[in-house]
Amino acid sequence: MCASADLRLRPPKKSAQLTKVKAYFFCQNFWARELSVYQVLSLSRPIIAWGALTLSGCARLFGAQAAAPAVPAALPNQSPPILDDAQPPALTNDDDYVVRIVVGSVTCSGTLIQDDRVLTAHHCVAARDDGGAVLAREVKPEQIRVELGGDYLPWGDVGVRAVIAPNCGYVAGDGDLAVLVLERRLIGIATRPVRLEQPPTKHDSIEPIGFGRCALSSDGVHRKHRAGGGIELVSEGRFRLSAAICPGDSGGPALSTATGDILGVISASAMDGDELTRDRSEFVRVDRWRALFANAALVSGGTSPSELPPIECK
Repeated sequence: MCASADLRLRPPKKSAQLTKVKAYFFCQNFWARELSVYQVLSLSRPIIAWGALTLSGCARLFGAQAAAPAVPAALPNQSPPILDDAQPPALTNDDDYVVRIVVGSVTCSGTLIQDDRVLTAHHCVAARDDGGAVLAREVKPEQIRVELGGDYLPWGDVGVRAVIAPNCGYVAGDGDLAVLVLERRLIGIATRPVRLEQPPTKHDSIEPIGFGRCALSSDGVHRKHRAGGGIELVSEGRFRLSAAICPGDSGGPALSTATGDILGVISASAMDGDELTRDRSEFVRVDRWRALFANAALVSGGTSPSELPPIECK
């Protein structure tokens, strides 16, 4: 485990940026068994270069040979939340439907789709063994915290009482979405609807949002609207476009720029450390998983998850 850097309190000073970037990259392998990182640092000039990140079990972009592989866009949890100066709920804003998911040493993003349900990526809540390998099961609900607010510090958080997910998508790819049923309802916070009745098409333009942070970012972890664009390819369970995604954006919403509805969930992306770089990114379609949302609604209403049939992958 690398030394903790307080990314949520203040942006790093320019003089310390190279040191923090170096620590960030060399500590990535604490949760991925086969993650290889190569880095060249020029001490005389502020130039940083690194090789491609390779994560065992990552989904490919519809079979395409990308210059850099698409990897799950989760982020190591580099510092614990500090809530002493948290703001009251009265200061919430319209973007607070996008939340931060904290699962042990991994952080992701999510969307409040009902006042007690959060949509996120399945790989964000997948269990891992002591060596960091992903297991084909979810973590226990009590191991998950949902942070509220979009600034460097959350103004509150809430626990999870159930995780509803298909029996695939534990690393990325098809089935990489899950619904978290919260311990309590969040009254007065905005939500966003999922578009289940209509599939995404190449006519749709997408805006991703998440709590990711790229290695070359000059500020700390907070909610950001990412550069997206038009959908380039639609497959049976996913769609693809060029988007600027950072580690920690996984699970965040892919919003229709026309209607604001959720068309998909951020799953994986080819990332180079610059938050302005658009590259091939994968999103899991929500319209293919009606059973997931139906089961989550039943659990919200009091049904035990053990009483429901499993959500099979297609």
